[in-house]
Amino acid sequence: MTDETKIPRSSEDDYSADIVEQRQRFIEAQTGTTLEHTKQFSFDPHEMDGNIENFWGVAQIPIGVAGPLLVNGEHAQGEFYVPMATVEGTMLASYNRGMKVIKEAGGVLTTVSQESMQRSPVFIFKDSRQARDFQIWLKDNFENIKARAETSTSVGKLHEIESYHAHSMIFTRFDYSTGDAAGQNMVSRATFIACEWINQQRPEMLHYMLSGNFDTEKKTSSVNLLKTRGRRVTAEITIPRDILMKHLRVAPEQIAYGQQISTLSAILTNSSNNANHPANALAALYLATGQDVANIGESNQCTTFQRATSKGDFYFSITLPALIMATYGGGTSLPTQRECLRMLGCEGQGKALKLCEIAAALVVAGELSLSAAARVDKTTRVNEWVDAHERLGRNR
Repeated sequence: MTDETKIPRSSEDDYSADIVEQRQRFIEAQTGTTLEHTKQFSFDPHEMDGNIENFWGVAQIPIGVAGPLLVNGEHAQGEFYVPMATVEGTMLASYNRGMKVIKEAGGVLTTVSQESMQRSPVFIFKDSRQARDFQIWLKDNFENIKARAETSTSVGKLHEIESYHAHSMIFTRFDYSTGDAAGQNMVSRATFIACEWINQQRPEMLHYMLSGNFDTEKKTSSVNLLKTRGRRVTAEITIPRDILMKHLRVAPEQIAYGQQISTLSAILTNSSNNANHPANALAALYLATGQDVANIGESNQCTTFQRATSKGDFYFSITLPALIMATYGGGTSLPTQRECLRMLGCEGQGKALKLCEIAAALVVAGELSLSAAARVDKTTRVNEWVDAHERLGRNR
């Protein structure tokens, strides 16, 4: 007898057309729902192997395009038309407005200053003295640990082991570079191999946990803000006063004044950043290009700095210290996501830093547009933010 409540699976080929159809019929029978749109797709289900289990269909999210976005980076240079997947009306219109300002001002300067992906084991001892001694040993034996960790990967390189002593525990962060992959699985395996070797060398250790949560995966943290997770990217631009006034109808002094207040609010609310909405740009780009969307938890964290210059122009800068993006592996290999990466010239190996620079510049476009839109015009008493959502952002 078969269990009629068990999701159909095949041990021989769980991505065949037959088993996919069985799951679709199962869902309809169990839920009383008629599947129409969700079960239509244009790719071979076998391409999903390694990306999802119990595959039966797709969620079709609208993809728009914004551009051109002018980037003056070390890896991304030139104009880009950016695919953005979202269901929020007005968003792409706002980013397009920011991109127009960016282009007329000469482009966004982008800089990648650090790469680091972690797994963060915690080592537990009988007392704090043993833990302190282990912390010293860990530093003295870095090269041996590095050699063990790197036996599992041809791409990942262990650059540092941070260590933090609390009570009888040593919390660590094994910091790797991971090529064009996001690298979480890569560093997990490498760190496990290293930890097993460490465990053999230190018999006094009570035990260890492969992740003590000090990597703060998929959430914001002060340690990522300072030490980096993924890539640390800064995007900056100086916008001439007349361009700012022409397109955004706001003076440099006004926008900088508003940012002072917003930064105070961020401090009072213990916010993860003092920006407007970097998560909007990142989530839309992540969905379109096959990134792990949950990494918005880290990638959204940032700081902004802006001021009116001595010449009366406007300077804006944002640093994203934990931008996690890939152009190889994971969801980036899926058919529709590959097409979006091709739009940006970011498909495959050797393109991750380019994609990160484009993402950071995209965030700038949204920050500029919303910073101007949030104010209320003294004469007309119109708020562009509210007005745009009324005109473009409502399904009537």
